Amino acid sequence: MATTQSVTSTYAGEFAGKYIASALLSGNTLGKQAITLKPNVKYKSVVKKLSNTGIVKDATCDWAATGSLALTERILTPKELQVNEALCKDDFRADWEAISMGYSAHDNLPPTFSEFLISHMISSVGAATETSIWQGASGTDGEFGGFTPLFQADSDVVDVDNGGTAVDSSNVISALSSVYEAIPDTIYGADDLVIYASPNVVRAYMIALGGFGANGLGAAGFMSQGTVGEKPLNYSGIPIFMANGLPSSEIVIAQKSNLWFGTGLMSDQNLVKVLDMADLDGSQNVRFVMRYTAGVQYGIGSEIVYYWNSTP
Repeated sequence: MATTQSVTSTYAGEFAGKYIASALLSGNTLGKQAITLKPNVKYKSVVKKLSNTGIVKDATCDWAATGSLALTERILTPKELQVNEALCKDDFRADWEAISMGYSAHDNLPPTFSEFLISHMISSVGAATETSIWQGASGTDGEFGGFTPLFQADSDVVDVDNGGTAVDSSNVISALSSVYEAIPDTIYGADDLVIYASPNVVRAYMIALGGFGANGLGAAGFMSQGTVGEKPLNYSGIPIFMANGLPSSEIVIAQKSNLWFGTGLMSDQNLVKVLDMADLDGSQNVRFVMRYTAGVQYGIGSEIVYYWNSTP
């Protein structure tokens, strides 16, 4: 007979910040630090980016201001979000007991039943956060405004129209070439310049590098490896990052320092609790509560290239 599991721990305060950080960072974009993380945003954060022109002039005997400085200011306002879930302990007990008794191949999972439930919820929050980072709609319940809606509303962003054509292995090289050629001179060659691509674009690029198709790469593809062997995830020296939340067939080129994610990881608005309902109503339910904040913003729109269907 299985031992009855009870959840007596309540996570809040300092521990809440740690668990929320795990949830947010479990997504690909944040977990691999593909954009700039700005934690501890209590309510709003004014983010500035400085650019200058013409600062070097011919020398004279007098002091005179040279060039011009442009200070770009944007407001990063994380949105308050919450997760309220009721989970039945019976649905998870068998898996957790297998892990705790050493019958699972995954020996690094949480040793306590309550932490096992938290890890289950963290993966779901991480996936939702990844999607919102890139395509979330601020007016949609459970989402915060993502990058692509912001790009679409900003005329300064460099648009490259894909004409509604889905990217596949036959045209992915052309698609990457079009966004590469649109990179502004001001950021070309920057150390933190990244090509953010949706999963289907990355998959198409891997197939194209393997050759065996009418894509101009030759019959055997990259280093004559065909479809076998590791392929370089970069285009003309710029690393390609697979942004799982980016809409299908879309590409973004930007500096990592120009894309920001804000959250109040250590603020008093954050909360994680696991409440066992057995002593309250006799059920086998566990209630999971999470409250946190999240939002994105960018600095200079004219230094972002966005490949999408701009004329639907």
